[in-house]
Amino acid sequence: MMSRLGRNLCFACVSVLLVSSLGCNKPRATPVSPPPPRPAPAPADQPPTPSPTASISASPSSIDRGEQTTLSWETQNASAILIDQGIGNVNARGSIVVSPNDSTTYTIVARGGGGDARASTRVTIVEPRRLEPVVSLSDAEGLRREIEAGNVQDVFFEFDKADLSTMSQARLDRNAEIFKRYPQAKVIIEGHCDERGTEEYNLALGDRRALATYQFLVSRGVASSQLETISYGEERPFDPGHTESAWAQNRRAHFVAGN
Repeated sequence: MMSRLGRNLCFACVSVLLVSSLGCNKPRATPVSPPPPRPAPAPADQPPTPSPTASISASPSSIDRGEQTTLSWETQNASAILIDQGIGNVNARGSIVVSPNDSTTYTIVARGGGGDARASTRVTIVEPRRLEPVVSLSDAEGLRREIEAGNVQDVFFEFDKADLSTMSQARLDRNAEIFKRYPQAKVIIEGHCDERGTEEYNLALGDRRALATYQFLVSRGVASSQLETISYGEERPFDPGHTESAWAQNRRAHFVAGN
């Protein structure tokens, strides 16, 4: 028979073994996966890149060989602007004086993130016309026909100026030769302005332009008694537009055959 001490020791060993066995079989915790990242918010709709715009004009658009004309242009939404015919890269807006030897088309190309834009203007070289002698016509009628045929040309002025440019003087030299062929015909010189400035100021400026034209013609041999001057200021625009091109057309001295 096992003594009480032996029985107690056996019971203690069994208890230890049982506890150890139960501890080894304890279930392990399952690891938890982190939640998936949230998707990034969709970008807000971006406005479309604006398309470039371009415009170009020549004033005047018809000139005699050797004369000059002014190209004016304006663009928007462009990062690179180019005008052909050797002009090259230009600013978004501006103007330049050119003197082509032959009739020429000038094209401007404006490039930007929204694409390309093109515009063109043509400068026509007008060959001088041979003046035929007038037969059986009064001087007044003969001069009127010369003006209607385009042989008498207007002269143009810079903004707020009454000075005659080299091109204007060359035109007036040819006009003077025509006027002297009709000494009995009255020539009315009209001074005109663009719409900028007050009415009173433009009337005075138109008068100075007509007077400068009058004095030049007299210096070229036209009789002062044949010439009259009048100012219309901004009252009678040749181009009703409100752009640089229109204003350039309205700053002029115009010739009319008197009765």
